[in-house]
Amino acid sequence: MKMKLTDFKFETDDLHVPEKPVNPRDASRMMVLNREERSIKHEKFSDIHKYMNKGDVIVYNNTKVFPARLKGKKEKTDADIEVFLLRELQPENMLWDVLVEPARKIRIGNKLYFGEELMAEVVDNTTSRGRTIRFLFEGSNQDLYRILDEIGEMPMPPYIDREPEEEDKERYQTIFAKERGAVAAPTAGMHFTPELVEKLEQKGVEFLPVTLHIGWGTFRPVEVEDLTKHRMDSENYFISQETSDKINKALKNKKTKVVGCGSTAVRVIETSVMASGMSKPGTGWTDKFIYPPYDFKITEAIITNFHRPESTLLMLAAAFADYDFLMEAYEEAKKEKYRFFTFGDVMLIL
Repeated sequence: MKMKLTDFKFETDDLHVPEKPVNPRDASRMMVLNREERSIKHEKFSDIHKYMNKGDVIVYNNTKVFPARLKGKKEKTDADIEVFLLRELQPENMLWDVLVEPARKIRIGNKLYFGEELMAEVVDNTTSRGRTIRFLFEGSNQDLYRILDEIGEMPMPPYIDREPEEEDKERYQTIFAKERGAVAAPTAGMHFTPELVEKLEQKGVEFLPVTLHIGWGTFRPVEVEDLTKHRMDSENYFISQETSDKINKALKNKKTKVVGCGSTAVRVIETSVMASGMSKPGTGWTDKFIYPPYDFKITEAIITNFHRPESTLLMLAAAFADYDFLMEAYEEAKKEKYRFFTFGDVMLIL
């Protein structure tokens, strides 16, 4: 069956969309979908250990969100401006791809001021709201990031209807966050606590890192009815030899499974597939778009949040769970008052 964009539409008016995570993180509710039995169970995320076996591997995204929103002033007019850092283009020249507001007032050659320590110059137009800027800064890259950490705000999802708070620098981050470069958190990993990781490791479950630096494209709506015509934004990824080797070991053992923690980890795993069906280490850019029907080569279970309608994240979950089964589960989640989206509850699809 050929899927269309409108197949992934559902009403959101009556959904519970929290603006902050539960505390502790692993107190989130967890809906467990068993694809073979077509069964749905309701659990707490802290009970995930019941569904994991010795030798299972959980592949997580270790990207780290940085405070990418900068508020500043435009030279001469002193007008308020906002710059959203998308990606670092040339670290040695401090060139960045950014979005700007209000875009119509920010032109090539303008200088932008962010507090007393930081200034930038607009050097190119990329899209209607996009610009390339160069930070005019004499310190090192580490110094620049130190200033960004101090003056920047966390890039909250557009549907979170509140201003970013200082606490978001911790709560909009997973405990696995290590490699700086994302403008959005890999939210499935936000349900883990150090205590739960330790409990799973004691059971013989291994946690394996991959990196995918999530860009603003994760929030970009799909605008074509024919999904074959949608193009994902390219995002930088890395999978190590050690992670690949351990994934392959789990794949070869019929008693263990490879669990993708979040859609970004799944996209890295499925990008790394060789012709043999095994994982290959590497680094590069991926624009892999997973939607039904899709033949998963490596991923054998998925941990994922409850996603927005018509989103590529929802489409990936539907490709894995089976579209009809996932839509049935979403109806159940609405009735059972599950929490949706970034700071919401979680689904384990087996």
